[in-house]
Parts: sequence; structure tokens; C-alpha cells
Amino acid sequence: MDRIRWYLRSDAGENRENLKIVTHPEYHCPSKPDICKDAIGQYLKGMHEVELGLAKAISTILGHEETYIEKEFKLEAGFDMAILNLYPPSLQSKGSIGLAEHTDPGFFVSLIQNVNGGLQILSHKGNWITVHLPRNTIFIGIGDHLEILTNGKYKSHIHQVILNNNKVKRISMATLHGPSLDTFVAPTPEFIDESHPPNYRGMTYKKSLKFNGFDEIDVQSSLFQFRMSLFAFECFCDKSK
Repeated sequence: MDRIRWYLRSDAGENRENLKIVTHPEYHCPSKPDICKDAIGQYLKGMHEVELGLAKAISTILGHEETYIEKEFKLEAGFDMAILNLYPPSLQSKGSIGLAEHTDPGFFVSLIQNVNGGLQILSHKGNWITVHLPRNTIFIGIGDHLEILTNGKYKSHIHQVILNNNKVKRISMATLHGPSLDTFVAPTPEFIDESHPPNYRGMTYKKSLKFNGFDEIDVQSSLFQFRMSLFAFECFCDKSK
């Protein structure tokens, strides 16, 4: 649960320098330089408003009142973490992968970067698609826990960062916008019926992050920890009778 953490990795599966800071419900950031702390804080304050607005929009699309997701995830006390990445040019890396394929925990992830390219998303046909992401564009991706809450109606996308033909260093900031740590996340009854049995088991957000290891939460998906086996589903049905 370190509030600020830095590390450097350089191997065939990951090439990046990385700074993680917990940004909500309390804002933590290195104090120097001041301009950096203030700029990041201002950006994250604006993104929290985006988070609440997105929660209202998705709640309405799902046929619920605007505050549905905000209440389910306790977003006012949500656990958010910003990950600042520096990826080296491909000629300096020890492999073509900046960050291996993964999904992100939480409600959603927001991403900004200083150069176009690098981010790839796996399509439903199994093909990697390079995302066109110009400078000053904010990318929004669905997180694991929205998929869990909606019992798979919304999907958390698999993505990766590649360094192929990257002639300059790439700087990005990905922010994981999550529920509060004590929020118990499971498929809600509104998304469960005979045709749509529960596909995930419930768990607090904090526990799901512990399963991954707090220093790895942006690398490995927590979804496999939640997916219910057929045996687990049969037990669930027996208890429901």
C-alpha cells in the first residue's frame, strides 16, 4: 500500500521506468518539482469529474438512475492510482514489449501520452490493433470491475504496449479509477437470470488487488480470480433454492 513507488524494469517482457502514486481519496505525489505536482493534481481533479460523469452516463444506458454506479462503487471514496511511465526507444530496450498484454482493474482506466503509437488492443477476432492516440487526447478503457458488476455486459479490453520502431522515448500516464477499497464487487441481481448466470464471484476491491500484488496491479488482470467454475455455479444455484 505504498503511496509512492518507483521502479525500473528492462527485460524481454517489460521495458519501462515507472512511478506510481495513489491519487484518491488522498492525493500523493513527489513534492518536487512543484510545477509537476500541481499540473498532475489539476489534471486528476478534472478526471475525477469525468469519472463521475461517465458513471452517470453508463448508469443511464443500463436503465438505472444516474447515481447507480457511483453508489455501487462508492466512487467518492474510490481508490485511484496514477502510473507514470517512461518507455525507452526500441534501440535501447531489451525486447519489443514495453508492457505485456493485460487488462486493468477498477471502473475504468484513463491514458494520456506524449507521442502517438505504442498502445495496442486485442480485437474480438484475435488481432492486435494499434490505437491512434494523438497528443493531448485522453483514452478511456473499461476496467475489470465494471465487467464484473455487469456480469460481462461491459468488457474489460486486453491491451499491450510495444516498442517496435519507436525511435524516441515515450512518456505516458495511466490512471486506474477504482471503487473504494472496502467495496464488495460482484455481479448485481439486475444482470443475473436463467440465461445469464453469474460468471464471477464477489470480492472486495482491496482483496482483488492483493491477489495480483499491489506492485503489479497494472500488469496482470484480476478477472481470472473472479471467474466462476461450473462447480461453483452449481453450488451457487443450490444455495439459492
